Amino acid sequence: MALKTGNRYPREFKQQIVDLYNAGTPVAKLASEYGIIEQTIYKWIKLYSPLIEEDDGSSISMKDYKDLQKKLAQLELENEILKKLQPYSPEIIR
Repeated sequence: MALKTGNRYPREFKQQIVDLYNAGTPVAKLASEYGIIEQTIYKWIKLYSPLIEEDDGSSISMKDYKDLQKKLAQLELENEILKKLQPYSPEIIR
Protein backbone atom coordinates (compact mmCIF):
# COMPACT_ATOMS: atom_id res chain seq x y z
CA MET A 1 0.00 0.00 0.00
CA ALA A 2 1.38 3.39 -0.99
CA LEU A 3 1.67 6.20 1.53
CA LYS A 4 0.13 9.53 0.60
CA THR A 5 2.35 12.49 1.33
CA GLY A 6 -0.19 15.24 0.67
CA ASN A 7 2.05 16.93 -1.89
CA ARG A 8 -0.05 16.20 -4.96
CA TYR A 9 -0.39 19.85 -5.93
CA PRO A 10 2.42 22.41 -5.88
CA ARG A 11 2.13 25.39 -3.56
CA GLU A 12 1.81 27.78 -6.50
CA PHE A 13 -1.28 25.94 -7.73
CA LYS A 14 -2.83 25.99 -4.26
CA GLN A 15 -2.12 29.72 -3.99
CA GLN A 16 -3.70 30.29 -7.40
CA ILE A 17 -6.90 28.53 -6.28
CA VAL A 18 -6.99 30.63 -3.10
CA ASP A 19 -6.44 33.81 -5.11
CA LEU A 20 -9.34 32.88 -7.39
CA TYR A 21 -11.52 32.30 -4.32
CA ASN A 22 -10.48 35.65 -2.81
CA ALA A 23 -11.32 37.31 -6.14
CA GLY A 24 -14.91 36.08 -5.82
CA THR A 25 -15.06 32.66 -7.49
CA PRO A 26 -17.29 30.29 -5.47
CA VAL A 27 -15.70 27.17 -3.99
CA ALA A 28 -18.24 24.92 -5.74
CA LYS A 29 -17.23 26.31 -9.14
CA LEU A 30 -13.51 25.93 -8.37
CA ALA A 31 -14.07 22.35 -7.21
CA SER A 32 -15.94 21.34 -10.36
CA GLU A 33 -13.63 23.23 -12.70
CA TYR A 34 -10.36 21.86 -11.30
CA GLY A 35 -11.59 18.47 -10.03
CA ILE A 36 -10.71 19.15 -6.40
CA ILE A 37 -12.81 18.25 -3.37
CA GLU A 38 -14.41 21.31 -1.73
CA GLN A 39 -13.01 20.41 1.70
CA THR A 40 -9.52 20.50 0.22
CA ILE A 41 -10.12 23.97 -1.18
CA TYR A 42 -11.42 25.18 2.19
CA LYS A 43 -8.27 23.78 3.84
CA TRP A 44 -6.10 25.65 1.32
CA ILE A 45 -8.08 28.83 1.95
CA LYS A 46 -7.39 28.50 5.65
CA LEU A 47 -3.68 27.84 5.09
CA TYR A 48 -2.86 30.24 2.26
CA SER A 49 -5.19 33.22 2.67
CA PRO A 50 -3.38 36.26 4.00
CA LEU A 51 -3.76 36.77 7.75
CA ILE A 52 -1.92 40.06 7.91
CA GLU A 53 -1.34 42.45 5.05
CA GLU A 54 1.31 45.11 5.52
CA ASP A 55 1.57 48.57 3.98
CA ASP A 56 4.29 47.47 1.55
CA GLY A 57 1.97 44.87 0.00
CA SER A 58 3.48 41.79 1.65
CA SER A 59 1.31 39.39 3.60
CA ILE A 60 1.62 36.45 5.98
CA SER A 61 -0.53 33.33 5.57
CA MET A 62 -1.43 30.80 8.25
CA LYS A 63 1.11 28.34 6.81
CA ASP A 64 3.87 30.97 6.90
CA TYR A 65 2.87 31.84 10.47
CA LYS A 66 3.04 28.18 11.56
CA ASP A 67 6.41 27.76 9.84
CA LEU A 68 7.72 30.82 11.68
CA GLN A 69 6.43 29.45 15.00
CA LYS A 70 8.26 26.14 14.41
CA LYS A 71 11.46 27.97 13.50
CA LEU A 72 11.20 30.16 16.59
CA ALA A 73 10.72 27.13 18.84
CA GLN A 74 13.74 25.44 17.26
CA LEU A 75 15.92 28.53 17.73
CA GLU A 76 14.81 28.92 21.35
CA LEU A 77 15.73 25.29 22.02
CA GLU A 78 19.14 25.74 20.40
CA ASN A 79 19.66 28.91 22.45
CA GLU A 80 18.88 27.06 25.69
CA ILE A 81 21.32 24.29 24.77
CA LEU A 82 24.07 26.82 24.05
CA LYS A 83 23.40 28.62 27.35
CA LYS A 84 23.87 25.34 29.22
CA LEU A 85 27.13 24.55 27.37
CA GLN A 86 28.75 27.93 27.88
CA PRO A 87 30.02 27.59 31.50
CA TYR A 88 31.43 24.11 30.90
CA SER A 89 33.19 24.46 27.58
CA PRO A 90 34.36 27.99 26.71
CA GLU A 91 36.54 26.71 23.85
CA ILE A 92 33.40 25.69 21.90
CA ILE A 93 32.06 29.27 21.87
CA ARG A 94 35.21 30.80 20.31
